[in-house]
Amino acid sequence: MNPLTVMPTPLDHVMKSKNAVLAFSGLVTAAVAWSFWGGDMFPANAQTDPIGDPATWTREELRRWLAARNLYPDPRDTDKQLLERVQANMR
Repeated sequence: MNPLTVMPTPLDHVMKSKNAVLAFSGLVTAAVAWSFWGGDMFPANAQTDPIGDPATWTREELRRWLAARNLYPDPRDTDKQLLERVQANMR
């Protein structure tokens, strides 16, 4: 009598389950695909910096420019205050 067939381990029981094997291979495939494309396929922040004269930017563009530089604007700031902060922090 073969000792491997007498006492199956919990790992043996898991490997008999086709769903577990398919789920694991799906996770591995997803991880490999993500590493190949390096996350560029699904960018976290698709918005770019506004271009041109900051005086012509919208309120949301001014706020986005400041937030991208960790200069989080106060929601109560006026457009003029936002513009002044942007101009003071431009290089």
